[in-house]
Amino acid sequence: MYRAVTYYLQQHLIDIDNAEGIEQALPKISIEFRKVNDKFHTFLNGEDVELVIREPRVAAIVSEVAAMSNVRRKLVEQQQKMATQKGVVMEGRDIGSVVMPDAELKIFMTADVDVRTKRRQDELLKKSGKLFSLAELKANLLHRDKIDSTREDSPLTKVADAIEIDTTYLTLETQIQQIVALAQQYIKD
Repeated sequence: MYRAVTYYLQQHLIDIDNAEGIEQALPKISIEFRKVNDKFHTFLNGEDVELVIREPRVAAIVSEVAAMSNVRRKLVEQQQKMATQKGVVMEGRDIGSVVMPDAELKIFMTADVDVRTKRRQDELLKKSGKLFSLAELKANLLHRDKIDSTREDSPLTKVADAIEIDTTYLTLETQIQQIVALAQQYIKD
C-alpha cells in the first residue's frame, strides 16, 4: 500500500518534501487488492500496479513516504477496516504493533540481508523480466530497514508476542508449511 502511494506521488510529480501536495493527494488515492490469475495484485485508482510498485525507483523512497504520519494514518485506517473480517492475513512492517495489535497470531520474519537481497532480485526478475544490481538492491534494503526501524511513527519492531522465524535457510515452501502449521495450532486453541 505504501508503495502504491509512493508510485502515485511519483506519477503526479509530487515531491516527498511537499507536505501540502501530499495532503491534497491522499483523498485522491484508492488502493484495492484483487485476485488476478490466482494471485492478489495491488490496484491504484483502478489500475493494476503490482509490477511497477516493486521497481527500485519506488523502493528507493517508499520508506520516506511510509514514515509520514498523514500517510500512515490513512493507510492504517484502511488496513484496520480490512482486518475486521475473519481469516485476514496481512504482512507489513507495523502490522503486529500498530495495525492489528490484538491479532491472534503474529509472525516476525527475518533473514540475512544478502539472502533477502538475492530473493528481491529473483522476485523482480520473475515479475518484470529485469535484472537489477545486487549492490543497488542491498543498499535499498538496508536504507529501508534503517528508516523503518528508526521512524517516529510506527517503527518496525518485533512485538513481544510475535513468533520469530529466521527464513535465511528455509525454502518458500518450508516457510509456508511452518506458518500454516502455526495458524492451524492457533485455530485449534
